Amino acid sequence: MAATLLLSSSCATIVSKSVYPVAFSSDPPGASFTITDVNKKEVFTGTTPTVVPLKSGGEYFQKQVYSIAFSKPGFETKTMTITSDLNGWYFGNLLFGGFIGLLIVDPITGAMYRIHDTQMQATLLTSGQGLAPTTKGGLQIVSIQDIPANLRSQLQPLTPQ
Repeated sequence: MAATLLLSSSCATIVSKSVYPVAFSSDPPGASFTITDVNKKEVFTGTTPTVVPLKSGGEYFQKQVYSIAFSKPGFETKTMTITSDLNGWYFGNLLFGGFIGLLIVDPITGAMYRIHDTQMQATLLTSGQGLAPTTKGGLQIVSIQDIPANLRSQLQPLTPQ
């Protein structure tokens, strides 16, 4: 009976999960967004802010990769990616879950993968004008990748005083 229990369980499926709630928001709020999966299938379409449950696994032994396209009239479209990675609990099958959990249950359920990025914030840039105005006023910190290429040459380095 103990051998059957060890061979029929799956560690990551029991201890972890295969669907993760991911919160989507934008600056400015109210942007439309579309999520497509690793197979280019549309998974969800909605408006920020919202929370969407996303599967961590694709097909058998395939991690899930999502592409998210944010758009709003007057702003440039921004695309972001969520990629699942290997769940550490999957290796518990070597000690406790057995081969059924290692080769069948966890890969099929997707529990062998996990999604770490559970909050996605998109800063949308105004069309053709560079950075979007801040909704809270004041200083706006952005990644250099969010600055349009035509404006990067105008950047000035800060010098200590």
